[in-house]
Amino acid sequence: MELTPERLIAQLDNEPLRPVYLIAGPEPLRVLEAADAVRARARDEGVDEREVLDADGRDFDWSRLTGSLGAMSLFASRRLIDLRLASAKPGKDGAEAILDFCAHPPDDVVLLITGEDWSRQHGGKWSEAVAKTGHHAIAWTLKPHELPDWIERRLRARGLRADRDAVERLVERLEGNLLAAAQEIDKLALLGDGTAIDLARMEAYVANAARYDVFRLVDAALNGQPALVVRMLHGLRAEGEAVPALMGMLVMELQRAAALARAQARGGNLAAEFKAQRVWDAKQAVYRRALQRHDAARWERFVIEAGRVDRIAKGRARPGEEPADAWLALERLLVAVAESRGARLLAGRATG
Repeated sequence: MELTPERLIAQLDNEPLRPVYLIAGPEPLRVLEAADAVRARARDEGVDEREVLDADGRDFDWSRLTGSLGAMSLFASRRLIDLRLASAKPGKDGAEAILDFCAHPPDDVVLLITGEDWSRQHGGKWSEAVAKTGHHAIAWTLKPHELPDWIERRLRARGLRADRDAVERLVERLEGNLLAAAQEIDKLALLGDGTAIDLARMEAYVANAARYDVFRLVDAALNGQPALVVRMLHGLRAEGEAVPALMGMLVMELQRAAALARAQARGGNLAAEFKAQRVWDAKQAVYRRALQRHDAARWERFVIEAGRVDRIAKGRARPGEEPADAWLALERLLVAVAESRGARLLAGRATG
């Protein structure tokens, strides 16, 4: 049956492990935590052997999955096969392999399927078979009105209490970023003294420790959120931040995206490149969305443009380089990264 990730996590404590799980959706934190819960439950039931299959792109050989399903375990009586779909679309061969598994699930195998996206068009007979044989959990992006309840549940899970005004202030601060929300709540748990958090305490915490930062700025650009990019830049500027202090992280992330785009353009294994670039699982969906907007040549241009912004910020602009305002140059670059028409935006800068 189809569940929310949170419902799946709760249900794992009340029933035996199912033969197959499908966890997918555009919210990486919810996918990651639900998948981690399945892995933990598998370990609790003595499933100590795990095999990871990255079905990244059309070149994946689905006979690897069927071969793994038919292989005898060398070290354990039961195994977990961790099948990771880049787009949550297995294709014809993959759908047939999953359907075959669901029709006759082996006693010694638990199949965990995760995907970094989902829509009504992703599903089909294969996902329906998963729902009947095991569980299907979709991690939809939370709507704005759902965020306060999600944050309140997370606070309670960390042993914290907060009044509604304090929760709303934290929601406003986080701009819908669940990964950031999880981090902030973990920090609050470390600072908590057992008393309820009211608006005044939350305001003090937000003012002292939860300001806009370059990590979230880069995430907003990669996620395709130009309006949020502009707001965050204005917030950083108002707080007295300097452009050169932002450029190290920004250049690193743009170079990482450019390397991923080059690997994708030459038909390489993107999963292997994620590992080489040390991109953790929950962040990969962010990069995949960014790679869909721009090709490798454009990412190379973004890296070059970042170098120009850095020179302007340090007072080393070359003759004819405009605009002289480093903040405006940085805003144009990040909005270009966030927009699918990025090249035209930078061209507009060059032509004035």
